[in-house]
Amino acid sequence: MLLEVKKLSVAYDKAVLLNDISMSVDEGELVALVGPNGAGKSTLLRAITGLVAWDREILRGTAGGEVTLTGEVTFDGRRIERMRAHNIVKLGLIHCPERRRPFREMTVLDNLRAGAFLSSDKKVFQDDLAKVYTLFPVLEGRAKQISGTLSGGEQQMLAVGRALMSGPKLLMIDEPSTGLAPMLRREVFTKIAEIRKLGVTVLLVEQEVSTVFKMSSRNYVLSSGAIVAQGGAEQLLADEIVRRTYLGL
Repeated sequence: MLLEVKKLSVAYDKAVLLNDISMSVDEGELVALVGPNGAGKSTLLRAITGLVAWDREILRGTAGGEVTLTGEVTFDGRRIERMRAHNIVKLGLIHCPERRRPFREMTVLDNLRAGAFLSSDKKVFQDDLAKVYTLFPVLEGRAKQISGTLSGGEQQMLAVGRALMSGPKLLMIDEPSTGLAPMLRREVFTKIAEIRKLGVTVLLVEQEVSTVFKMSSRNYVLSSGAIVAQGGAEQLLADEIVRRTYLGL
């Protein structure tokens, strides 16, 4: 088991954001985490990758509220729930956040270099860059272009490419289809399926349930900060309550 989450809870003051979450991702899988807006999907990824702890440090000693985290997160055999975010990255657990967030004033190539900051091996960098350019040829053509001038679809490809430059064992991708036209969404999902074929384990957060279920090994449904259902696509779609209440189908 590559990632295991046990009884993970996150609260902000008295508001419970995540409640007793348990889930797992095995090596080689593409696992989908789906659910409505505000369900807590992005908070869960932030908790796994140490960013909630960062929130807690920022709020400490300010007028802001207190963030608390309880439970266990194990990645590749190591407990990481108290580990700093940059050390979690070093283990190969990489978070590609929602809404793309490129370094807008930097070129495409410099963004990709930023993704490779952990490695000083030039050959590894060139090999990884070649893989990213093969996966996203448009980025090679835009290498010297300022990333803030890219289209939304190109910025999403850049965000995923930058994450791949970090050499992920597990790549967590948050809402990659947000704000994209249907044709671009299909292209992004096709690329994510290709990434899995390259041997990268993927945890995919999405609302495009019908598309994601065609790609995923297993699925978790999150609502109001809790896992309300889990299983294969056929199993979840056969449950009328899950389908109508949580999946909007």
